[in-house]
Amino acid sequence: MTALTAAAVLAAALLHAVWNAVAHAITDRLIGFAVIGASAAVCGAALAAATGVPDRAAWPALAASAVLHVGYMGFLMLSYRLGDFGQVYPLARGTSPWLVALGAALLLGEVPTPVHLCGVLLVSAGLTALVFASGRPGRAQLPALAAALTTGVLIAAYTVVDGVGVRAAGDPLAYIAWLMLLEGPWFLVAAAVLRRGRLRADLAPVWRAGAAGGVLSMAAYGLVLWAQTTAPLAGVAALRETSIVFGAVIGALAFGERFGRARVASAAAVTAGALLLNV
Repeated sequence: MTALTAAAVLAAALLHAVWNAVAHAITDRLIGFAVIGASAAVCGAALAAATGVPDRAAWPALAASAVLHVGYMGFLMLSYRLGDFGQVYPLARGTSPWLVALGAALLLGEVPTPVHLCGVLLVSAGLTALVFASGRPGRAQLPALAAALTTGVLIAAYTVVDGVGVRAAGDPLAYIAWLMLLEGPWFLVAAAVLRRGRLRADLAPVWRAGAAGGVLSMAAYGLVLWAQTTAPLAGVAALRETSIVFGAVIGALAFGERFGRARVASAAAVTAGALLLNV
C-alpha cells in the first residue's frame, strides 16, 4: 500500500466516523437514514452524469452490492436504535477486516503475508475490544450486539463484492456513482410509505444534517473504492476501520461516552496493526 493510498483510506475512516456520528445523533433513525441515503443518491446522480456508465462486467457486483448495502444500513439503523454508539459501532466495524481477509483469499487469491495478516487480526482485535470499554455487556445488550455483528458480516460481504466490481468497472467514480444511485433511495421510499401525511414535518428538523451525512458517506466510500483498485482488499478494509478510533473520540466528545484506559489500549492496538499493514 502506497503512502497516498494509506492517506486516502485514513481520510475515508475519518469521514466514515463523522457520518456515522451524524446518523446516530438523528434520533428518528428511519428519517435520518432516509435523508442520508437520498442525499448520497443525488450526489451519485450528479456524478453519473459526468462519468457515464461503468463497464458491463461490473453490473452483477453493483446489483449484489446495492442489496447488501441496503441490508447493512437496515441492521446499522437497528444497532443504533438498540445500543450505544461507542459499543455497537466498534463491533460492527471490527468484525469485518478478518472476514474480508478470508473472503479475498478464497475468492480473489489475495493471500496476505504473515506480517499483514497479523496487522489485520490486530486491528480487528483492537476494535472488537472496544465493546468491553464500558464493562462486560449484559443480557439486555445482546440484541444490540447481535444486530451489530450482523452488520459486520454484511460490511465484509459488500467489501469483497465491491472489490471485484470496482476493478471490473474501468472507472471507480462511475462505480461509486451508480452504487449510490442504486442503494440510496430505498429508505426514503420506506419513510414515504410509513409516514404518510407527516413525512415533510418529520424531515424538516433533520434534512440538513442528513444531507451532509449523505455527502460524507459517498466521499468516504468513494475513497475506499479507489484504494481497492490499488491495494489488497484485506489491508484496505483493516486500515479503513481505524474509523473506530475516530468514532471513540467522537463518542466521548459529542455523546459524553467515557473514553477510559480500555479505549486508549484499543487505539494503540489498532495503530500497531495499521503500521504492520504498511510494512
